[in-house]
Amino acid sequence: MKIRRPFPELDFSRTFFLRAFALPVWTLFFLLGVITVSVPASAQPPHAARLSPQDRLQISRIESYFNNLNSIKSRFLQIASDGTFAEGKLYLSRPGLLRMEYDPPVPILLISDGTWLIYVDKKLQQISHVPIGSTPAGILVKDKVSFSSGDLTITNFEQGANVLRLTLAKAKDPLEGSITLTFNDRPLIFKKWTVIDAQGIVTTVSLTETRFDVPVNKDLFQFTPDWEQEKTD
Repeated sequence: MKIRRPFPELDFSRTFFLRAFALPVWTLFFLLGVITVSVPASAQPPHAARLSPQDRLQISRIESYFNNLNSIKSRFLQIASDGTFAEGKLYLSRPGLLRMEYDPPVPILLISDGTWLIYVDKKLQQISHVPIGSTPAGILVKDKVSFSSGDLTITNFEQGANVLRLTLAKAKDPLEGSITLTFNDRPLIFKKWTVIDAQGIVTTVSLTETRFDVPVNKDLFQFTPDWEQEKTD
């Protein structure tokens, strides 16, 4: 496995990992230590999609799917359009809990404890906290998933041959990026999510070897900075 950094003067590896959660661009640059950042003036907020009754029926199926989903254990492959890539293990326990554990030699761990997304760099022994609710990807761990609550805007819905794609943006900050959830249809199975951030970088996280509704050790979603005794599954 290899992490490519096309711009070595900045630690773009951190933005690569945090983009998996569609974190707002101001958060990414704050964590990098950059004081100011602006969104291009020409950027236009996405409009809500025009949905047919059949579209709404399928979207309701997706809501029910998430609300009845208890847990996921999976391998994942994360690829960005700037050439960076990595893989690892994903654990999800709804509501609130998510862990993305990157394979060595990548020293990064991402944990959602229901309130915070915790970014851990074990090599540098650094920890950062950002609110999980600041990102559209927070929908993955939300207690009750609803796409009509007003927090998120549906900007696109596609139904193809045995595939459904639902694209969402934050209603209050639509220029900060979007997330597309992709499912196999019949039966409905969550397969991947794709994030497009405010800079136009596309990051896709694909799930493989996935097991649904299996027991998950809750200790996996806790982190104490004891660098010698990191929990494993």
